Amino acid sequence: MQKILIAIVRGYQRFISPLFPPSCRYYPTCSTYTIQALQTHGGLKGSLMGISRIFRCHPFVKGGIDYVPLKFSMKRNTVDKEQPKYTYKKNKHFH
Repeated sequence: MQKILIAIVRGYQRFISPLFPPSCRYYPTCSTYTIQALQTHGGLKGSLMGISRIFRCHPFVKGGIDYVPLKFSMKRNTVDKEQPKYTYKKNKHFH
C-alpha cells in the first residue's frame, strides 16, 4: 500500500503540480512531506499525516519549516529546526 500511495503522490508532483504556480506555505512542500511521512511512518499513519498537513496549508497560516516528526503526530512540528534523520519503514507483507 505504501508504494502505491507514494506513486500517486509522485504522479501528482510530475503531472499535476507543474500546471499550477507554487503555492505551498511550508517547507518541505506538502507532497514531499507526504512522501517522507509515508516512508517514515507507513501507509496509514503517513497518509493521515499528509492529509493533516494539506489541511494546515491555507492562505491564513504563516507557514515556514515543518519537517516530518520522528514520532507520529498530526500537528505541526515546532520542535525540529533541522531535518531529522529518518529511518524508512519497509512494506510489511502478511503471510
